[in-house]
Amino acid sequence: MKALIARRHHRFAPVVLLALALVVTGGVYAAFSPAPASAASAPTETDIDMGQALFRANCATCHGTDAAGRTDVAPSLVGVGAAAVDFQVSTGRMPMMANTVQAPAKPTVFTEEQIQQMAAYVASLGAGPAVPSDDQVDAAQGDAANGMALFRTNCAMCHGAVGQGGALSGGKYAPNLLGVEGRIIYEAMVTGPQSMPVFNDATVTPEEKRDIIAYLDAQEQGSPGGATLGSIGPVAEGLWAWVVGIGLLIVAAVWIGAKSS
Repeated sequence: MKALIARRHHRFAPVVLLALALVVTGGVYAAFSPAPASAASAPTETDIDMGQALFRANCATCHGTDAAGRTDVAPSLVGVGAAAVDFQVSTGRMPMMANTVQAPAKPTVFTEEQIQQMAAYVASLGAGPAVPSDDQVDAAQGDAANGMALFRTNCAMCHGAVGQGGALSGGKYAPNLLGVEGRIIYEAMVTGPQSMPVFNDATVTPEEKRDIIAYLDAQEQGSPGGATLGSIGPVAEGLWAWVVGIGLLIVAAVWIGAKSS
């Protein structure tokens, strides 16, 4: 009995007990903690090889077999990153059906896996913007009020006050952004497709990009004031007030004139 009591009071007993407690705590936490949201798995060599085959079969005619581009035909894709490929191909803008001033959005002809493989191949050619994570494009985590201020400062001159699009010069246009996935909007900001400038993280931070996505998402919930009046901002509201107000004044003037005579 005395020997057992001596072991319990051994000078290393607290250290052993602390180590056991840490092991048990870590095991319980690992067993019951929720798994973190994982980003897309890193592409394998097989993905890159498959992407290269898809690229050469569908894109090399314009961009060249080495993706270095062709003068007056198509730009180089070296260094554009996976985000540019995901944006262009998943929206159906690429491959283009005709050489026009602007590539319109249309149903894609590739599966999600094929798009990821082509993106992996192009990303392997040079560093560039990656496809954003789910957290980066989660509108629920954004600040719609701040997004409104950012959108009106950086985007509204082309896309309109609430993102319904507008005409540009030379037959080009800024597309309607309502109903567009947050991932696509984010990728457009970081890659600057067609006439759009690039909004890198130094210009618009990732958090601010998410705020812009939150603002656009809020516009899809309907107009809190009733009729949207085309959703083109105060111009429509002012025109409506002008037409109705002047009309009422004319009616009042006619009625007063008829009464006086």
